[in-house]
Amino acid sequence: MSVSEQQVIAAIESLGLPDGGNLVSRDMIRALSVENGQVRFVIEAPTPELARRMEGLRQAVEQVVGQVEGVSSVSVALTAHGPAEQKAPPSLKVGGHPKPQDGPMKPAGVKSIIAIGSGKGGVGKSTVSSNIAVALAKQGRKVGLLDADIYGPSQPRMMGIQKRPASPDGKTIIPLHSHGVTLMSIGFMLDPDKAVVWRGPMLMGALQQMLGQVEWGELDVLLVDLPPGTGDVQLTLCQKSEVSGAILVSTPQDVALLDARKAIDMFKSLKTPVLGMIENMSTHICSNCGHEEHIFGHGGVAAEAEKLGVPLLGALPIDLDTRLAGDAGTPIAAGDGPMAEAYARIAEGLIKGGIA
Repeated sequence: MSVSEQQVIAAIESLGLPDGGNLVSRDMIRALSVENGQVRFVIEAPTPELARRMEGLRQAVEQVVGQVEGVSSVSVALTAHGPAEQKAPPSLKVGGHPKPQDGPMKPAGVKSIIAIGSGKGGVGKSTVSSNIAVALAKQGRKVGLLDADIYGPSQPRMMGIQKRPASPDGKTIIPLHSHGVTLMSIGFMLDPDKAVVWRGPMLMGALQQMLGQVEWGELDVLLVDLPPGTGDVQLTLCQKSEVSGAILVSTPQDVALLDARKAIDMFKSLKTPVLGMIENMSTHICSNCGHEEHIFGHGGVAAEAEKLGVPLLGALPIDLDTRLAGDAGTPIAAGDGPMAEAYARIAEGLIKGGIA
């Protein structure tokens, strides 16, 4: 049985570091190659001193990867940043005016771009986006997640990673990785406590940078977590890039559906097909007595999807563990349980439908 790179990464991720995270989420894996069952990679420590203390971890990783079915041999080297690499990287300006381009673009190696939007804020779109990305990655897809919610980027927190991406030349941006997902967010580039006070052209420029300057690599699908509404970011994405389609997230209440219809009309005007809808906060089940209550109404998104002739991709309940998992930086889809299974079913539907 052949072994995939994703299986090796999952094995590496299973070993946590004493101060939190793992070798993958801390971006310490280099030159990973998997060929005919032979696995080779390098663990790059931040400092030579730390590298000297990591020999035990190197041996443990080598042993864990060696137990993956299909692996015949494992070679793990341990190295550290040299003194020259401690110098400050070239300055990377974020959010300038957009550059002229010949036509709609799609990053090299990315098979499809799927926008995840909502008409109204607060419907859980970012939570749904992160969990779908992780669920797809667990099923073997190569997934990227672009947090395009410029004013309120939340994916760094939800995906459990807070660091500035590297830029070797001041132009190219090296994305981060978390829970098997290639990740980029404007939140990595700016002070998290500072408001983003930008006009439309700067928003457009930032989105163009995150699509065109990021080294996304080979991806089956790039999910774009859009801000709520029908503004500059949505227009720029649909007009300036090759978007395969959009997924709409809404709660079933009438107020949310009013705005969802506007978002649907926007995508229709931009000739971006709506691939399906997800009803979030569909129901609430009391953790004490098991009573089920439809706080935001019931079936509104399903009825809207039927009206549009698009699939209802899933109906997700209000769930405390989902919120706690997102705040803790480990999306609930990364684990086990009813909510992880619900996201797994959505991911399966996207794959079977040829969407992801």
